[in-house]
Amino acid sequence: MTIYAIGDIQGCAQSFDNLLEKISFDHTNDFLWLAGDFVNRGPDSLGVLRRLIKMEDNVTAVLGNHDLHLLAIFAGVRQPNTDDTFEEVLKASDSESIIHWLRHRPLLHYDKKNDRALVHAGIPPCWSLEQAKDHANDLTTMLTSVSWKNNLKEMYGNNPATWGPSLTKQERRRFSINAFTRIRYCYSDGTLDFTHKGPPRTHQKIVKPWYEFVRPENYKTHIYFGHWASLGLARFQNCTCLDSGCVWGRQLTAVPIDPPGNPITVLCDEDALT
Repeated sequence: MTIYAIGDIQGCAQSFDNLLEKISFDHTNDFLWLAGDFVNRGPDSLGVLRRLIKMEDNVTAVLGNHDLHLLAIFAGVRQPNTDDTFEEVLKASDSESIIHWLRHRPLLHYDKKNDRALVHAGIPPCWSLEQAKDHANDLTTMLTSVSWKNNLKEMYGNNPATWGPSLTKQERRRFSINAFTRIRYCYSDGTLDFTHKGPPRTHQKIVKPWYEFVRPENYKTHIYFGHWASLGLARFQNCTCLDSGCVWGRQLTAVPIDPPGNPITVLCDEDALT
């Protein structure tokens, strides 16, 4: 049995198939940890989602910002962007069951036995691990409730960018969604920054990556994340970035995490990248 961690697929179904073939994925024994952003920008978001649902027993997957964007459009609380590429998901005959599966994915997965976590973008330095788990569970409750469509109306916006006890429930949820699915950099006081997207050290006098901050309780949980294509595949002491930029014409990568092994990559193999 092998567990592989894979970053942002983003509608690159052919590359995903190629990667599964290259790692000789065994549906009877192997498992995938997927760091979100299954859809958008790539040419076959519907194909990716249908594959994942078919493989559900072998997949642990967390939501990314593009997945939430799809949910919000389906819910009618947000309009599509001109560069969105998941229209076929919205028009599919099985769209209801696909959206049901998608909104039941968590924002954070934690493996207590091995003290490792999976998230799309990161965990803000102001939270302990227990706080992060609590806030992720709250968001899952929100997304799986009967009023999930109305709840999504409060999802968008960059504020609040700083965590604090005076935040309302809606503000806490908006901060949490932004933290789990959009975080890259923070200011020295822990305020989230949504301006800078380049690789580390290009903005070192202003902000620094979320994973470089000292955390409450100084926990040693290893965090697997995606979202940061300009950072690329990168391994640090307590975290691993899995986004090797497939949708940008680069690579899709599987990192064996149990047992640990060297990354396995395939080149982007999509005919209609936008």
